Amino acid sequence: MSYLLHIDSSALGEASISRHVADSFLDHWDGTVVHRDLAAAPVPHLDAAGITARETDPAEHTEEQAAAVALQDGLIEEFLGAGAYLFTVPMYNLTMPSVFKAWLDQVIVVGRTVRPNPAAGRPAVLVSARGGSYGPEAPNHGFDYVVPTAEAMLGRKELLGLDVATVVPELTLAPHTPALAPLLPKHQASMADAHDRARRLAAQITGRLAA
Repeated sequence: MSYLLHIDSSALGEASISRHVADSFLDHWDGTVVHRDLAAAPVPHLDAAGITARETDPAEHTEEQAAAVALQDGLIEEFLGAGAYLFTVPMYNLTMPSVFKAWLDQVIVVGRTVRPNPAAGRPAVLVSARGGSYGPEAPNHGFDYVVPTAEAMLGRKELLGLDVATVVPELTLAPHTPALAPLLPKHQASMADAHDRARRLAAQITGRLAA
């Protein structure tokens, strides 16, 4: 069984709820893990050299283009070498951390990971914690720009095509925000469900890859 690629993007380190839920997954994962912490070691945002290098004859690459391709190739090889994926992508200001978007922009490359998409169908778990609630009937419903975007980029067959399961711990500000105190039981239930789902997904994916 090939390795699990674990991509972290939370800036909060040990205080991160997304990382805590991911730990529940990892505690029940039976296999090798390759961990890339984008908060501790962010990859560069895609720049002009990285974009133009993709359509330029390698023999004509500038030094900047050659360096950009080398970076992309390393990240892509790491991505394609995995048999399964764990992404921790919390909500920051309604959307994903910029370091995760930077990583996606470096690995989504036509001809390498898209059209064709050799990782299509591989299992992936997306953990996305948020301070409030964004589900149906919540005041913030419709303002979640993390999960729909991440699921599309990771899971659409026209892009990476992964088989994505999403875990969403909600109301993480409830224990620390007096105005949200009445929602503390919902937060606690959401956390329990998130940890339980993460454990079950780890067991399911481990079994799927071992079959």
